[in-house]
Amino acid sequence: MPQTLEVLAPADWPARAAAHERRARAFGEPFVARRMTGRKHPIEDFLFTYYTQKPGQLYRWHPGIGVVLSGPEAAQRGNWKFYRQVDTEGGPGWGFDAEAFGQARTEAIRFARIILSGTAQRPGNFACFGLHEWAMAYKSEANGIRHEYLPLRLGPAGTDEVVESHRIRCTHFDAFRFYTPQAAPLNELQPTRETQRDLEQPGCLHANMDLYKWAYKLTPAVPSDLVMDCFELAWDIRTMDMQASPYDLDDWGHDPIRIETTEGKAEYVRLQKEFAQRADVLRARLLDVANALVLPE
Repeated sequence: MPQTLEVLAPADWPARAAAHERRARAFGEPFVARRMTGRKHPIEDFLFTYYTQKPGQLYRWHPGIGVVLSGPEAAQRGNWKFYRQVDTEGGPGWGFDAEAFGQARTEAIRFARIILSGTAQRPGNFACFGLHEWAMAYKSEANGIRHEYLPLRLGPAGTDEVVESHRIRCTHFDAFRFYTPQAAPLNELQPTRETQRDLEQPGCLHANMDLYKWAYKLTPAVPSDLVMDCFELAWDIRTMDMQASPYDLDDWGHDPIRIETTEGKAEYVRLQKEFAQRADVLRARLLDVANALVLPE
């Protein structure tokens, strides 16, 4: 843990914790309500089903590395994982246990450093046009489609034609692994988990969504405001990703980004670059946290 600690007074930090919970519940509560009634949402469910952090975990506020909470309410953090008691001038407080976290999450921290730093150093690819979602629906008459309750905007044949008439060069393994068997050989690259550290690049929508994954994997070292900034970026990217997909989202209130047209491609690239700029800032902040963590020798 850093030698200089910021101590938050008992009159200050509970309000910040409550504000974070309200921010997170605005996203989590509608998902929980849908799950209770068996309903699905093709965009808004994704961050709670694809990623492993549950709404209740997202609601918990963490001040992050180098911050100590003081006051009676802080004592309950003694039952929270990776917290420890810290002596301050005003009495005992509770803060992030960097030593225990470093020992327990050594490999996750190392891999996060590799992915975050490597991605930041590469040029972005802004010519993929979201074709990964189309490749996942390729030859749907033989394979079915992932979102069985959504119609294909151009139908099966039209979807296949878009895939076959474009160059597909997806760099992200966790998108590529969902390609249909017929689509996988059409990708110019063949990403694997082992090559992920070499292929991730900052133009990729999925790599930028995954900043949320690295944020919660490094929690509670990562302050919750940064976790939520990453979450909201991923939420916005997922919305655009599905708008540019082959699925018809009219019933969900979303107009398509028609990437099969020149105008649609231009709109996709414009949004993709905006997301990449947001992601660059968040990636740098996450890397600062990851690099501040001390690993066992």
